Amino acid sequence: MINRREWIGNSAAGLSGIALAWMLRQEGLLAGDLASSSRGAYPTLTEPKAKRAIHIFSPGGVSHVDTFDYKPELVKQHGKPLTGKGELDPFFGKPGNLLKNLWEFHRRGESGLWVSELLPHLATCVDDLTFLYTLTSKSSSHTPACFQMNTGFTRNGYPCVGSWLSYGLGTENEELPTFVVLPDHRGHPNGGSNNWSQGFLPAQHQGTAFDTAGNEPIPNLVTPSGIDLTSREKSLSVLAELNRNFAGNYPDESSLQARIGTYEMAARMQMSIPDLFDFSSETAATQEMYGMNNPEIAPAAKNFLLARRMIERGVRFVQLFNGASLGGNPRINWDAHEDVYTNHIDQAKFLDQPCAALIKDLKQRGLFDDTLVFWSSEFGRTPFTQGVDTRGRDHHNLCFTAWLAGAGLKPGMGYGLSDEFGYLPAEHPATLYDLHATILHLFGIDHTQLTYYHNGINRRLTDVHGHVLDGVLA
Repeated sequence: MINRREWIGNSAAGLSGIALAWMLRQEGLLAGDLASSSRGAYPTLTEPKAKRAIHIFSPGGVSHVDTFDYKPELVKQHGKPLTGKGELDPFFGKPGNLLKNLWEFHRRGESGLWVSELLPHLATCVDDLTFLYTLTSKSSSHTPACFQMNTGFTRNGYPCVGSWLSYGLGTENEELPTFVVLPDHRGHPNGGSNNWSQGFLPAQHQGTAFDTAGNEPIPNLVTPSGIDLTSREKSLSVLAELNRNFAGNYPDESSLQARIGTYEMAARMQMSIPDLFDFSSETAATQEMYGMNNPEIAPAAKNFLLARRMIERGVRFVQLFNGASLGGNPRINWDAHEDVYTNHIDQAKFLDQPCAALIKDLKQRGLFDDTLVFWSSEFGRTPFTQGVDTRGRDHHNLCFTAWLAGAGLKPGMGYGLSDEFGYLPAEHPATLYDLHATILHLFGIDHTQLTYYHNGINRRLTDVHGHVLDGVLA
């Protein structure tokens, strides 16, 4: 028998005390703890539909009139100049003549929405997609347009969508980062890591980019052979204590706290990353559905399958890139200046089958209804050629298409209507601010309330603009 004092002492020093301390730390309630709260900074949510998101980004400028926005008038007026739209001002200033769609369009699914033959696998998912036909962007230059799609601003230094969600909602797992980036296996997009920067938000909300081209997804994660694990553990414990003492002297320096959190996360990832990349638990049918058995598209298929495996493990936001920034001809993104047909054929093979497989896989596993999947490019392409007697199209930010799928959306529908050539919005124009406001709304967040004080102003993802697109909500 022990007395009451001994029982309380044993509880405080034993497993129950450790468990209590761990739970308080998870809730951000442990006095003096420098770790960030897993709950996030946005305390009140209103009927959130989405728990997690996957953004598939195809940089370069996908031609909307050759993929999802069918314009029969282009066929009728093929080879003629575009008139009646005011002064044409394409990015390179060389408007040619109207160019018809280079792939046949067909009505697909029960919804009867149009998708071209360029994307036959995605065409089978059309009843699950919600199209935005009238998006507009502020820039027709790749890098600032990429920045606006990802951060809401055309300049660098601002937090991206994934960082805002990490800041606002926190994490659902302790084994992997809250925000993960899967670059194209061929390279990084225009603007590089600025596309997944946390900007002025605390440093721990930056996206963690995996090396999708190499054999080691996180460099230096595995302890080298020949290292005594006991002595290494003791050394790391001493280092952790020194880091915490140092960071405690500079409580306003978030990068120090983020560095400590990164070390702790890295230790946990030594166990979680090998499991994440072990596809042996995936059936042969699943791997074939994604295209893992096709050597040409297998690297892209791996990224799409990884995206599903990550959200299963509690990653809040996964950004997957389908295209890189290296120029030249042939290009390795969707920047089809010379020849739309050749360029888009080359790029679509890395998107079509794996992306369709992702949507179908999410549905099969019961993840689709609370996961937001959205696809975009940074802008579209002109309905006319770039210069005379070419098969290329120029940049076009005045009207282009994106789609969303999953949590809280009306499936199998199109929002907005472009004009007869896909040049300008005709009904319900939508800005990128509207897109971002809608994404936050699906997570239960009022885009006007999720703010961060920086340089004398309460900054937000949507700046001072944006309206939720109620017409796409279920």
